[in-house]
Amino acid sequence: MSATKYLLILPLIAAIAYVALVGLIYLSQRALLFPGAGATPVPEQASWGETVRIKTPDGEMLHGLYSQGDSDKPCVLLFFGNGDRVDNYAFLAQALATRRIGLLAISYRGYPGSTGSPSEQGLLTDGIAAFDWLSAHAGSGIVVLGRSLGTGVAVNTAAKRPAVGVILVSPYLSVLSVAQTHYPFLPVELLLKDPFRSDLNIGKVRQPKLFLHGRLDDSIPLSSGQALYSLAPEPKQMLIYDGAGHNDILNDRMVGDVIRFVEALKGAPDANADR
Repeated sequence: MSATKYLLILPLIAAIAYVALVGLIYLSQRALLFPGAGATPVPEQASWGETVRIKTPDGEMLHGLYSQGDSDKPCVLLFFGNGDRVDNYAFLAQALATRRIGLLAISYRGYPGSTGSPSEQGLLTDGIAAFDWLSAHAGSGIVVLGRSLGTGVAVNTAAKRPAVGVILVSPYLSVLSVAQTHYPFLPVELLLKDPFRSDLNIGKVRQPKLFLHGRLDDSIPLSSGQALYSLAPEPKQMLIYDGAGHNDILNDRMVGDVIRFVEALKGAPDANADR
């Protein structure tokens, strides 16, 4: 092939390669967004709490672990990150239990122990189902705690249910905006099936809010969490951990900040009682 013909065909090859890449990412995006999903069995012996089963309005069955606390203290409802598992949170359950604070952590649909396949709408439905189950069993106020991907579930749940407080660990403005940051060469807005637009919901979350973010987070940039914080109505507080990234933010300092926030809410009025 002559050099001239090669130069003429090169842009066509590049275009075909780009389209193929876009197609591959489009087809695999849920595997990328929900890496923890799969048929991995759950341990027969729970690492903390008791095993519970929660049925969703659309017929899925969710696996969860539940540690009951005192009825005069808020109970924490945990929505974990996209590659996480409920049995990884013994450290949090045990720390809360020393203060007689309860914890419910659910495994999203499609995640170990739960039926179905994950999607944005599915996870948001799971969050509401978990809140309603806990509301019927805990006999106390509920603090919604979301981490990473789970912050989108937490924001949506708190916008629609009467939580007494909200804790967002490594939150994002939206999954759409984070994807645009990581994949600037792709038409993400046209491709993304699950945008998790927390930016559109945070204004409805009037409860006390605690934002926690690591300054070194390279998965969800601090700027994304700060942007969501700026949109959030009062009351709110943001703590930035200078030496922490995305995964090592789960440390004793974070647990202490969570406990202090929850205990400060004891007896707090329901911010959404008029709903």
